[in-house]
Amino acid sequence: MKPRKIVILGGTGFVGSHMVPRLHADGHQITVLSRNRELNLGLTVLPRVRVENADVYNLAHLTRKVAGAGAVINLVGILNERGSDGSGFRKAHVELTETVVAACKAAGVPRLLQMSALRAGEGASHYLRTRFDAESRVRDSRLDWTLFRPSVIFGPGDGLFFRFASLLRVAPVLPLARADAKFAPVYVGDVAEAFARALAHPHSVGHSYELFGPRVISLREIVQWTAQLIGKRRWVIGLPDVLGKIQARVGEWLPGKPISRDNFKSLLIDSVGDKDGLGELGIVSTPMEMIVPAMLSADERQGTLARYREQHRPV
Repeated sequence: MKPRKIVILGGTGFVGSHMVPRLHADGHQITVLSRNRELNLGLTVLPRVRVENADVYNLAHLTRKVAGAGAVINLVGILNERGSDGSGFRKAHVELTETVVAACKAAGVPRLLQMSALRAGEGASHYLRTRFDAESRVRDSRLDWTLFRPSVIFGPGDGLFFRFASLLRVAPVLPLARADAKFAPVYVGDVAEAFARALAHPHSVGHSYELFGPRVISLREIVQWTAQLIGKRRWVIGLPDVLGKIQARVGEWLPGKPISRDNFKSLLIDSVGDKDGLGELGIVSTPMEMIVPAMLSADERQGTLARYREQHRPV
């Protein structure tokens, strides 16, 4: 495959930070669009990567930024919004996708790879509904598009195991809404590889790929396993839905919004797939057991070192 100029939206996030080095390894020239370039210069250690400030919601500005690119990758997505009326989800998922599609057409960019979510369009959550609405804009675009629908994504720096590990280090008891909700967590390296292979092979145009791992696991099991891996004995309490809804409502007002009513609605739909998109792209999915234990162990060592430094900091 001939290297291309690629423009990535959302390239400074969790998935993007793994994807950019993977695509760089294929020889691509990569421009990552960011709201604050100065906070994301770490990516520029790669010689063919540039990070540029951009207003991605401004059509004229975005059109200039994608001009000359062979492909655009849109990784932008949010799990929570300010407020609860769905407008934040619609802006980040649907309105932005409409702008990306229009910019690609105006600049003559033929190829669009779009991140979505497993089970998009199902259930009542704004998150899943707007993900599907964004998919519809891509499918109707007449661009050479490819869609990716991952389950929850794990890997170094994730919002799954690392987030629960942080909670479990301080909370002896963890009440859990929708504790029996099912997931098939997919490794971030496999997600990056899926994008790289789809970009390389024309047969991926017009296809949607479900990305999920080899193990189906409940939310309760994820939390219990995390506690075991970090060496903490914790009591995980599965809440009935009536209490889970209350927890979600209260969670919307807590710092970091650990759970929201929309999250609760998303958890009503098991994030498991039917069609092995990784396999279709020739990728053998990576088991969690190969990654997570060492990942959390390294995080624990870093935490211990940080605490030691703080305790022995000169005054």
